Amino acid sequence: MKPALTALRAGDLVIMPTETVYGLAADARDARAVAKIFAAKGRPRFNPLIAHVADVSAAVALADMDSRALRLAEAFWPGPLTLVAPARPDCSVSDLARAGLDTIAVRVPAHPLALALLRAFGGPLAAPSANRSGRPSPTTLAAALAETGPYAAAALDGGPCQVGLESTVVSVLDGPPRLLRPGAVTRGQIEDLIGPLAEAESDARRSPGRLTRHYAPQAPVRLDAAAPRPGEAYLAFGPCPEGPATFNLSASGDLAEAAANLFAFLRAADAGSPVAIAVAPIPGTGLGEAINDRLRRAAGWVG
Repeated sequence: MKPALTALRAGDLVIMPTETVYGLAADARDARAVAKIFAAKGRPRFNPLIAHVADVSAAVALADMDSRALRLAEAFWPGPLTLVAPARPDCSVSDLARAGLDTIAVRVPAHPLALALLRAFGGPLAAPSANRSGRPSPTTLAAALAETGPYAAAALDGGPCQVGLESTVVSVLDGPPRLLRPGAVTRGQIEDLIGPLAEAESDARRSPGRLTRHYAPQAPVRLDAAAPRPGEAYLAFGPCPEGPATFNLSASGDLAEAAANLFAFLRAADAGSPVAIAVAPIPGTGLGEAINDRLRRAAGWVG
């Protein structure tokens, strides 16, 4: 922990675990430190970063959270939910981390090591996934080090990520709340608390992970494949014969298991240099909405 704190206070980058994916963290208040994130990832600077904080009170110091936002925070924090709200006039998060917007994305992560780091650091950390921009997000320290390790001054090993998909992102600005990015906190869970969610539309630029081709391996991705073609690796879902390049996201058809395995198996399939990666159909309900969102972006299907 001490090397990570020293690095953050010096304006350097740290690889840290969260329950969703590994993040590449910097002091969100320090524009020069945040610039190092964009450079390390090769990330477009119009793409805002999430400010990770230790608790709800730290989030309220940065964001103007209305009753809807507070209900969601009470229900799902710490956890895999990011809220996009108006930035307070005295918000300490740098304009670069917010991509020059008048809004801020905030989250309280559930991983104990991430929370310990945030409490010890005493300020918000910008921490997008620790991969090169557009690549599959890392869910182990080894994968994070392979992606952006040379840019980090320290790294914390929190084991494999439990969730395996980036956080759900919900906009709670004026007007109806909007689902900007699906994730482990599902549409149904959110709507049970604050009512119907509108689609992203014009608010999409306020959320990370919305590029057309994102989370992508080197090999092209073919979706809704009943079986692999010659030379393809195969991401199966449910009962499936084993094969030399078959990676079963969940033999039992469990969506939570499939989400946790998704990015690791995309990386493993890609490592064999297949002509393509074929992916079995995944149900679109519940957590399946988030899994299919990531797969469509990996295949370049979504604008």
